[in-house]
Amino acid sequence: MKKVILLFAWLLCICTLLSAQSANYKVVFDMTSKDSIDQKAVIRWITEVITANPDAQTEVVMFGMGTALALKEKSLVADAVTKLAANKNVAFKICSIAMKNQHVDAKDLVPGVQIVPDGIYEIISRQRDGWGYIKVSH
Repeated sequence: MKKVILLFAWLLCICTLLSAQSANYKVVFDMTSKDSIDQKAVIRWITEVITANPDAQTEVVMFGMGTALALKEKSLVADAVTKLAANKNVAFKICSIAMKNQHVDAKDLVPGVQIVPDGIYEIISRQRDGWGYIKVSH
């Protein structure tokens, strides 16, 4: 009987480990800061995530002052945004409401940045779909 219990416990542990390894890694980053430290941090975090797990899905949603990350003239990491956005599992999305409020045109955006109707709704939608949430802040 002890052998059966030990075998069952061992199988349970193996199944738990295997399911943890195959779990989807999806995270949405909430970017509302124009701070250069935050811009660099979110690029570093995404790079670390996709390096550790190439199948991970990441998305940066920019609204409020966070739109600076997406603007050719204000982003300190524009080249990194363009390079990362080329990865099918990485997305940079900017809120059209914030763009309108700040008089930003699509031509002002760093290549690869996508426009969404509402940044907050985008984040909520991702959370509803089981994505993790990280507020970009230092």
